[in-house]
Formats: sequence, C-alpha cells, structure tokens
Amino acid sequence: MRIGEVAEQTSLSFRTLRHYEDVGLVIPSGRTEGGFRLYTPRDVARLMIVRRMKPLGYSLDEMRTLLDVVDALVDAPEDEQLRARLSALRDEAGARRAKLASQVAMADEFLAQLARI
Repeated sequence: MRIGEVAEQTSLSFRTLRHYEDVGLVIPSGRTEGGFRLYTPRDVARLMIVRRMKPLGYSLDEMRTLLDVVDALVDAPEDEQLRARLSALRDEAGARRAKLASQVAMADEFLAQLARI
C-alpha cells in the first residue's frame, strides 16, 4: 500500500507516518521506482500498535522497545525472557489504561457539574 492508503486506514497523517520512518519506528518495507513508500500489512499492523499506544502516553523509545519485543517474539515465540518482558509491558499498559480511565471519569464529573450550573 502507498502512504495515502495507509494514512486513511490508520487515521495517521502523512507527516506522522514520515516522522515514524525518520525516527526508525516503522519503516516502510519498500519503495516504488519513483520513490513512493510501500507498506505491507505487517507494517500497517505495527503502525496500529503505535497508534494505540499514543493515547496512553508512551514515548517513541517506549514504543520502540515494545515493537522490538514483538518482533523478537516472531522469531522466538517460546523465549521465556521475551514472554516475561511482554507480560511486564502488558501490565504497564494496563496501569496506563486505568489512569486514563480515571481521567475520563473526572472529565465526565466535570461536565456533569457544568451541566448543573
């Protein structure tokens, strides 16, 4: 897929996709003869992981760490150390989600309070 299709499918801007490539987070798997970026379904899946990490406040380095673990598990799915790292990352994501849910609840309370004024 070309960058436009990927942008539409992932709801990420062209600029964001190019930035992720520049920082080495998600690099397109190929280019056309004219230099257009080409993404595979695996590239899009990686972008979706990144997109889902953004609202949880992950830094680019933290995203890269998680993607490195995911990539390594493709080659060594039974590796206990990798599985432990993935479990720790999953626990961290759960904690971040809980914090975000708490913030949303506070925002809902605030909106309700404003509605009563």
